[in-house]
Amino acid sequence: MRAIDIHIHVPVPENHPAGAETRNLAGYFRSATGEWTPEAMYEKYRALDLFGVIFAIDAETTSGVPYVGNDWVAGIAQKYADRFIGFASVDPWKGKWAVQEVERAVNSLGLRGLKLHPNTQAFFPNERRFYPLWEKCAELGIPVLFHSGQTGVGAGTPGGGGFKLKYSQPIPYIDDVAADFPELTIITAHPAVPWQEEQLSVALHKGNVYIDLSGWSPKYFRPVLLQYATTLLQDKVLFGSDYPALQPERWLADFDALDIKPQVRQKILLDNARRLLKIGV
Repeated sequence: MRAIDIHIHVPVPENHPAGAETRNLAGYFRSATGEWTPEAMYEKYRALDLFGVIFAIDAETTSGVPYVGNDWVAGIAQKYADRFIGFASVDPWKGKWAVQEVERAVNSLGLRGLKLHPNTQAFFPNERRFYPLWEKCAELGIPVLFHSGQTGVGAGTPGGGGFKLKYSQPIPYIDDVAADFPELTIITAHPAVPWQEEQLSVALHKGNVYIDLSGWSPKYFRPVLLQYATTLLQDKVLFGSDYPALQPERWLADFDALDIKPQVRQKILLDNARRLLKIGV
C-alpha cells in the first residue's frame, strides 16, 4: 500500500440526516467530492493504492440527529476489508451505555478504535464522569482519536452554528487524560490551531499521544508543525485526509511538494500508522 489515511468520514445511507453535516464541510473546504457512497469511496482508495480508517460520529445528545450506527461502519469495513478498518463512535453523554457499546463494537463488530469530537459532542474529555469510557478503551487496547483545535463544523456561520471551540484545547483536556491513562493510546486529530504548540508539547511529553495531520493541506502547515513533524515527532505523526472534506489526492500532492527526507516521509505516510494500528505486524 502507498499510505494509510487515518481520518476518513464514512458515507452514510442516502437521505440520512447525518450526511448533511459532512456535505456542508465539503462545501466549506471547497472539496469536489463527486459521488459520496461507500462504493465510490472504495474505488477511490483502491485506485490511489491507499488503506484507511473509516468512522462516523455519534453526537445525538447535542444535535438530536440519530447516529448512523457502529454496525453501519463495521459493515462497510468488513465489505471492503482490503482497503479499510473501522473505528467506533459513541456519545459520551450516554454514560454506561456508551461504555457497553464500545465493548460491543470492538468485541462483536471488529472495530479497532474510538472516534470522538468534543466540539460537536460538547464535552471536556478530562471530566471524571467520562473516565469509565477511557478505562474501557485502555482495557480493550484500542486507540482513541479526539478532534483537536478549531473545526470546520459550523465555520463561517453566525455563532459558528453554536459549536464552542473550547472543548478541543489540548491542554488541559487531552493532556490530563493522557497523564491519567498512560496505557491508553491517544491520537489528536488535525493540526490543533490555535493551540498548535500545546498539541506539539503534549505529543512530545506524553509517549502515548500521537498527531494526525488531517483537515489541512500540507502547504498550509505552520513552520513549527513541519519542524517538529520531521524531527522530534517524526515517529508520532500520521497522514490523514479528512475525506470527503479534503480529498486524499489533494493532500498527498501538496505533501509531495514539501522538502522532507524520504525516510521521514515514509514514516508519516505509512510506517507510523502501520505500527500504531498493528497492520501487517
